Amino acid sequence: QVQLVESGGGLVQPGDTLRLSCTASGIIFSRYRMGWYRQAPGKQRELVARIFSDGSTDHGEAVRGRFNISRDNAKNTVYLVMNSLKFEDTAVYYCNAYWTPAYSYWGQGIQVTVSS
Repeated sequence: QVQLVESGGGLVQPGDTLRLSCTASGIIFSRYRMGWYRQAPGKQRELVARIFSDGSTDHGEAVRGRFNISRDNAKNTVYLVMNSLKFEDTAVYYCNAYWTPAYSYWGQGIQVTVSS
């Protein structure tokens, strides 16, 4: 059974830093492209960042230069460090593990709220 468990969300102020973690089980983690997506109320889910099995990364335009994705294959964990948080970063953040279309899994989502 595949599980993706997200942690690290919460309520922060603008300009703060937050680190999300997603730990996977039930998959060969190192083979998977891991990603973070987010969905704000009334908006479509969007890519935040993803990291490929070779370690290369791709960050969405809205977060480029502020957020950084990384992975630790020994811990089956992907991280998202979010710097300089803005009000518009408020959303539910989802972890995704992708190998092929038939092998794509989602976490339950974790709330990040940026508010003063």
